[in-house]
Amino acid sequence: MNKTIRHASVFCLVLVLALLVRATWLQAYQAEELSDNEHNRRNTIAQYAQPLGDIIVAGSPVTGSKRTVDSDLAYKRTYTEGDLYAPVTGYSSQAYGATQLEGIYSHVLDGTDDRLKKPMDVLSGSQADPGNVVTTIDPDVQKAGYEALGSDKGAAVAIDPATGQILSVVSTPSYDPSTISGTTDGDAWQKLLDDENKPTVNRALRQPLAPGSTFKLVVASAALEDGLYGSVDEPTASPNPYTLPDTSTVLTNENPSAPCENATLRTALQYSCNNVFAKVAADLGQDKVKAMAEKFGFNDEKLDVPVRASESVYPSGMDKPQTALTGIGQFEVTATPLQVAMVSATLANGGELAAPHMVSEVTDSEGDTLQDFADGDTKRVVSQSTAEQLCSAMVTVVEEGTGTNAQIPGAEVGGKTGTAQNGVDNSNTPYAWFTSYAKDNATGKEVAVAVIVEDSGAARAEVGGNSLAAPIAKKMMQAAIKE
Repeated sequence: MNKTIRHASVFCLVLVLALLVRATWLQAYQAEELSDNEHNRRNTIAQYAQPLGDIIVAGSPVTGSKRTVDSDLAYKRTYTEGDLYAPVTGYSSQAYGATQLEGIYSHVLDGTDDRLKKPMDVLSGSQADPGNVVTTIDPDVQKAGYEALGSDKGAAVAIDPATGQILSVVSTPSYDPSTISGTTDGDAWQKLLDDENKPTVNRALRQPLAPGSTFKLVVASAALEDGLYGSVDEPTASPNPYTLPDTSTVLTNENPSAPCENATLRTALQYSCNNVFAKVAADLGQDKVKAMAEKFGFNDEKLDVPVRASESVYPSGMDKPQTALTGIGQFEVTATPLQVAMVSATLANGGELAAPHMVSEVTDSEGDTLQDFADGDTKRVVSQSTAEQLCSAMVTVVEEGTGTNAQIPGAEVGGKTGTAQNGVDNSNTPYAWFTSYAKDNATGKEVAVAVIVEDSGAARAEVGGNSLAAPIAKKMMQAAIKE
């Protein structure tokens, strides 16, 4: 063998060895990484190789699957009343991924979760039957909120105070996830992206806005727990009008004839007296108000229900006038409807906050539980005395104050209205809030609700928590506590 042939043979041998080493490395060490790579088409094919599992509401699926045509992705997701339940389910799209419950439980729903595999699946290497996600949503409450909001831009949340079960998550305008579930829905997807009303945003869980006077419940809780005032019926030292500390800025009340000077907390909630709660916040100081807000759930970056809710914020580093403004739910205070509902739910539950959740269990195809979520996992926020006093004051708001549109015959209803400034110098349409609880006098069934109407198209003078948001909350509460 001459030198040239020998060198060529050695070179070829080295190439073969290098190829074997590389193949071994890929199969032994990088196989899992490559298998899990988001760009691996095999994963997408496997995900949609069979009908997907379902998201369940009150025992019935609100999702389904449809056989595709001319696609290597055999099935695509369908939705029953997609617009109604989109804030709960999110979407599962072959082109744009998955969100919310569809995204969180995608491996359960497509059958690739290891917990679903049975011994024969492991031996045969076949894909397991998909599992299901069982929600806590009450379809009657969900529909009541959705229909009541109608064409308004807004959101609503309903919670069972004792268990923390989320009964309703409504966000309007909504969208039908079925329109974007395939691979050829680019026009529908672009239309959603171009819509200035942002229908894919879950306003109930993921859009914190100024809570306005609904935040006065938090400030009143801080005042009673701190001992600044002994009861909701003790007069406060609150001049009317009130000048913000260290400034010449005068804070007025919406109703100039309301009896807000030195008003009790009950009267101040009844008439939504800004002067009282701004002064209470300033007297307590930002640290005490912040501590109480955080006990209710503000400033929690990891509030999972199990969808990650956006953080509701009570700010730090404020001066006295800014702290006073937080007392009426303004300055840089923000809250989601979920968070505002949690405040009412806590007070209705005797001062204990039951962890909110909208999934009760995750099951395999035969209904056996893979994961469950306990009801009534509670923590103490305020004393029972404080909760009872504030519930009593909230009843006064509904019976005699700014929340009369929420009254329900045969039920104890307590609430708090809110109108929050929107835009620089309140240049945009204000937000209309209402948060409440209802308890059926005969059955004891109860619910807590928060509603925000961002824009109803109403004239500015007609925007208010009682006029716009309270009637929506009333319909949801009636649906929740009825037999």
